[in-house]
Amino acid sequence: MKRSIAALTLLLILAGCNGASEASGESKLSVVTTTGMIGDAAKEIGGDLLEVTALMGPGVDPHLYRASAGDVGRFNQADLVLYNGLHLEAAMADVLGESRTLNAVAVAENIDEGDLLRPAEFGGQFDPHVWFDVSLWSKAVERVRDALVELDEDNADTYRSNAETYLGDLAELHEYVKEQALKIPEERRVIITAHDAFNYFGRAYGLEVRGLLGISTAAEAGTRDISALATFIADQQIPAVFVETSVSSRSIDAVRAAVRSNGFEVKIGGELFSDAMGDAGTEEGTYQGMVRHNIDTIVEALGASS
Repeated sequence: MKRSIAALTLLLILAGCNGASEASGESKLSVVTTTGMIGDAAKEIGGDLLEVTALMGPGVDPHLYRASAGDVGRFNQADLVLYNGLHLEAAMADVLGESRTLNAVAVAENIDEGDLLRPAEFGGQFDPHVWFDVSLWSKAVERVRDALVELDEDNADTYRSNAETYLGDLAELHEYVKEQALKIPEERRVIITAHDAFNYFGRAYGLEVRGLLGISTAAEAGTRDISALATFIADQQIPAVFVETSVSSRSIDAVRAAVRSNGFEVKIGGELFSDAMGDAGTEEGTYQGMVRHNIDTIVEALGASS
């Protein structure tokens, strides 16, 4: 009899624990983000209150990403959908922009238009790669915070407190990138990549940016574009060019071959994270780690002043 009572008690305790666990899981808000950078911000601000799913993992190009049937299901079941906006997720526009039932927020559209770049070659649209200027990205992070506060007022103080801490970290990161960029000799402060993802980075931290494909990766580089960039590299004696984790290296390989035919050898300076972060669980799998990796790689490749 005592054994039966003890067994029953144990079962009740386990059931209670499982029920508490399930309740805890059910109490978490479901947040779906398009890019990893937005997902990272949501995790930093929401902590254990959120279940965050970032659709675009390492190496994924958001310019070309199309929502699958599973993605649409995740959107419809989410309490909140956070996306970049500014036409970054162009292939998903029909899902993100036209749904009347979706609670979706474009976080980058919190940035004042006067602070955005509108390159002539982008058809009058804004450059969406705002996360490369850490001070601008902080404005997007504030929009993530506000969206969570609006959704879950009971935990507003937690979201605000976590956001304040995270924004402080980003302010320090912004200063770090500025200091590191100044270590590059002035004549070498040129970043050459497959596409023009780094324009905000260049403006914020004093580097010239040259991309082969333009802002979107949907275009193909022509022979004339490759030749012109190769001539510039050879004439300026630029020591390194960079490949990107989310863009094929074929165009950069073609540029290096063209530079070689001009009598100059340019090396691959390293791999930069542009439209996607690194693997989960690594330093580069966070926004701050991604930014630090990029600037450290650039400084090492272009040569720091003694």
